[in-house]
Amino acid sequence: MRQPTFYIPHGGGPCFFMDDGRGPPDMWAHMDGFLAGLLPSLEERPKALLIVSGHWEEPRFTVHAGTKPGLLYDYYGFPEHTYRLRWDAPGAPDLADRAAGLLAAAGFDTGREEERGWDHGVFIPMKVVLPDADIPTAQLSLRSGLDPAEHIAAGRALAALRDEGVLILGSGMSFHNLRVRGPQVTPFADAFDAGLSAAVTEPDPARRAERIADWAALPNARLAHPREDHLLPLMVAAGAGGDDPAAQVFRDHVLGWTISGYRFG
Repeated sequence: MRQPTFYIPHGGGPCFFMDDGRGPPDMWAHMDGFLAGLLPSLEERPKALLIVSGHWEEPRFTVHAGTKPGLLYDYYGFPEHTYRLRWDAPGAPDLADRAAGLLAAAGFDTGREEERGWDHGVFIPMKVVLPDADIPTAQLSLRSGLDPAEHIAAGRALAALRDEGVLILGSGMSFHNLRVRGPQVTPFADAFDAGLSAAVTEPDPARRAERIADWAALPNARLAHPREDHLLPLMVAAGAGGDDPAAQVFRDHVLGWTISGYRFG
């Protein structure tokens, strides 16, 4: 059965594990519940996961092909116990090589490495999505330059993986500006979110790709993303979604930001 693709929020730092394994219920509980329900929402359990995080960029698209990846605790100033969190899913080198081959066949220069650990854009949300860490997982980098159309095209090249039982996840935050927060930001964040969601759920697939690629023309776009690293995983998920319909499957307010998640297929 063909797997869908998702763009999911990964929260802030180790937010879900700040207090007894979960964050403050008035802030992160809705996001936590969405992530915990992601796999149960699927018609079939995936055979493997391919994750694109907003926290890994390389000059060319690069796959992590390690068999037992470690973790990168790439957040700062949090309680000591959050630097001892574990998520020990097996790597998926065969999937990584398959993804690299599909990208190369589509004309992309690709790289392969085995040493980098999973960043918190992978292991923090996945500890909620898949606490048993029992599905092989590979990670794909963003490409430096952060060209949206290029990342949509990369997603299209990877779409065949969906028919092979692979769940493709883009992990980021649909609003990501660490310099602004609080209720005064929410009206501006709402306007950006409305525009982004309208673009993502555009019924015509070709027009949808155009509208998503032109995200910077949306209201308050650069307030939402001074740098678009946390939005580009959406482009890969949308590209891999192909002509399938898209839906907004999550929406919440945290830190005054408006945060959404999307499913394709």
